[in-house]
Amino acid sequence: MADRRPIYLDHHATTPLDARVLDAMMPFLRDDFGNAASVIHAFGRRAAAAVDDARERVASAIGAAPDEIVFTSGATEANNLAIQGSARLRPGHRDQLVTAATEHPAVLDVCEALAGEGFGTTVLPVDAEGLLDPAAVEAALDDRTALVSVMTANNEIGVLQPIREIAAVCRERGVPFHTDAAQAVGKLAIDVEALGVDLLSLCAHKFYGPKGIGALFVRRRRPRARLKPVQYGGGHEGGLRSGTLPVALIVGMARALELCVEELESESGRQRELRDRLLAALSSSCSGVTCNGHEEQRLPGNLNLTFDGVDADRLLLALPDVAISSGSACTTASPRPSHVLLALGLSEARARASVRIGLGRGTTQGEVDLAARRILEEVRAQRSAAA
Repeated sequence: MADRRPIYLDHHATTPLDARVLDAMMPFLRDDFGNAASVIHAFGRRAAAAVDDARERVASAIGAAPDEIVFTSGATEANNLAIQGSARLRPGHRDQLVTAATEHPAVLDVCEALAGEGFGTTVLPVDAEGLLDPAAVEAALDDRTALVSVMTANNEIGVLQPIREIAAVCRERGVPFHTDAAQAVGKLAIDVEALGVDLLSLCAHKFYGPKGIGALFVRRRRPRARLKPVQYGGGHEGGLRSGTLPVALIVGMARALELCVEELESESGRQRELRDRLLAALSSSCSGVTCNGHEEQRLPGNLNLTFDGVDADRLLLALPDVAISSGSACTTASPRPSHVLLALGLSEARARASVRIGLGRGTTQGEVDLAARRILEEVRAQRSAAA
């Protein structure tokens, strides 16, 4: 195994850049290097035309209008713009935020930072399967609520929240609704109009695009979403996000999303079959294996598993030939157990015995079978050593 390339099953952390995406980017990394804001000459005009085309393609992929797409450096910046931009719009009047306990740190940490400035934050619990009750959201709303932020698909347990129902509650009460859809876009059919969301974050490197580029959908149609910028310096992106646009990354993002939409139905079905095959192989051959999160309402390529009597970090170290994780890539440096699993009611010990598996476009049946065999070997070895 030492000379073999590891099997990559950590597609929630990041995805490999698709070769077709790199091909689309290359001209803008070499010859067409112009600044999209410098339209006085041909170099800038070519760059601006490429950005306009990419903006249209990204918008089309999620049911938005081109002028509703604001390019950012990724979902973290998009989340910050959505949450801070909403909170700071009318401080003292609309200064309360509502979110869920299982959100990504790019949402929870922003809310915590704003709480330190005097903004109010309500963090709603989820049930044992990771689902948030829309009625709980409704009960948390009042005339001071500036924003509700609930992710579409969880980055650890893959659970799909009832976004349409939550958005409807918010719309009825006149409260803007934001969803972090970084894990959902490219894996699920997303239509911002059908969902009824006002703000939606997405990130290219989660769907086989380049790192360093993302976007925020900002509704321009009634009811219009309004934000205060959190970054200044030139008034780019309709005044919401100043900074020179990375043309090659934007082109790559659009191409990556376009490919995901084209292949979504077949790829989702394929990954779901592989996921179920992997789960069956692990649970039928090993006792004390629990799948965390809702069994059906989850991403097609996601598994989050607890192995009783096993330390997840030790398990990962024993599997250099299989790339899986013990939680969010943004919290792996933390000694604390997963806040997502704790929110589901798992004990700290069970949370520390859990691993996240993310299948992707390049995952094969042979890799799934080999990964199952290797995981089972190491789980049995760790249990035997502890006996």
